Amino acid sequence: MALQASLVLFLCFFAMLVIGIPISIGIGLSALVTACVVVSPDIAIFTIAQKMVNGISSFSLLAVPLFVLSGNIMNNGGIARRLVNLAKLLAGRIPGSLAHTNVLGNMLFGALSGSAVAACAAIGGTMAPLEKEEGYDDSFAAAVNIASCATGMLIPPSGVLILYALTAGGVSISALFMAGYLPGILMGVAVMVVAFIYAKKKNYPVTPRVKFSEAVKIVLDSLPSLLLIVVVIGGIVFGAFTATEGAAVSVAYTLILSFIYKSITFKQFIQIILKTAHTTGIIMFLVAASSAMSWVMAYTGIPVAISNLIMSVSSNKYVIMLIMNITLLIVGTFMDLTPACLIFTPIFFPIAMQIGMDPVHFGIMLVFNLCIGIMTPPVGSVLFVGCGVGGVTIEKVLKPLIPFFIALIAVLLIITYIPAISLVLPKLIGLI
Repeated sequence: MALQASLVLFLCFFAMLVIGIPISIGIGLSALVTACVVVSPDIAIFTIAQKMVNGISSFSLLAVPLFVLSGNIMNNGGIARRLVNLAKLLAGRIPGSLAHTNVLGNMLFGALSGSAVAACAAIGGTMAPLEKEEGYDDSFAAAVNIASCATGMLIPPSGVLILYALTAGGVSISALFMAGYLPGILMGVAVMVVAFIYAKKKNYPVTPRVKFSEAVKIVLDSLPSLLLIVVVIGGIVFGAFTATEGAAVSVAYTLILSFIYKSITFKQFIQIILKTAHTTGIIMFLVAASSAMSWVMAYTGIPVAISNLIMSVSSNKYVIMLIMNITLLIVGTFMDLTPACLIFTPIFFPIAMQIGMDPVHFGIMLVFNLCIGIMTPPVGSVLFVGCGVGGVTIEKVLKPLIPFFIALIAVLLIITYIPAISLVLPKLIGLI
């Protein structure tokens, strides 16, 4: 039954992708068609509907739209500009300092918003004119922005880590949040190393020296924004509140901060609410449809069949981890991060547990893979956004992106085969 069901499920799903049906609808319809093959249509329809409703009936899942709202407020509330100024100060006087400012800005903004697309648009939109003015190549500047904006998917708070925790079942969100820091920082550092080599070769200018008084002003101006990290992540990790409550605190904090900065109006806030509702609707329907697909896969034994197939290739855990990495990298080229996480977590999670991986380590490895995927054609979301704000075509930016891809894949392998990088902070705090 597993072979027949898997053929029906994946053939239906990929056929719908090819003809242009939205991915969330494709997931739900392919799950329904497969369910009708293995059980009677009336039972299939009832069960699929029930699993979709149950899939989004979770208090923890409420954290996702709240973090989306917080990110949207930050994107419009003047916070990005203050973080860019701080990043510019931190980048110092090294070759390609504006490129490093872009990377640090994405890391800081990502750590607050948890959104790669928001960071790419906010920080990239601010940096692109400055880099052009300093004589930076447009395609290189866009490549730096695209390659670094996904750091926010690993540095908490991260919506996709919350979705992974819920899909995997019982994985600590606090542990995942702490586990994401070092891999996220390594991702940013890898991009900065490549940018440094390129900037040195092209002899790009360095940022002029900043006076001490001005540096103090920049730091003080950015402190209220950075305090959000301490309040929200500190509160979640040390048990003051749950991830959902932390997300609500994040919304309240960013909203108050934006009104204090006088960088957001009531009319703009209404537009932010509408945009958040639109994004939330998409995410929740994806979660609901993926819950239905997960039930179909579990009922028909597809994860077990795939696990047996992979285990038959090799019994060596390091080879199996490499196979999972290669598969996820390929998946990331044609599927966005959220649906890929929701679909492939139930498939690969049992395999990871079978070979003795820590569920937190596996989650970081999976998300890192998919972070690379959102930068790649043909459906990389941040690739399109980065090219848009950078004013370059996709064809033009692909060549300068290649060295960044190589560096990021190298970091991925390091994270995969050295679990301590992901696990040291959660263990230090006693979360695992």
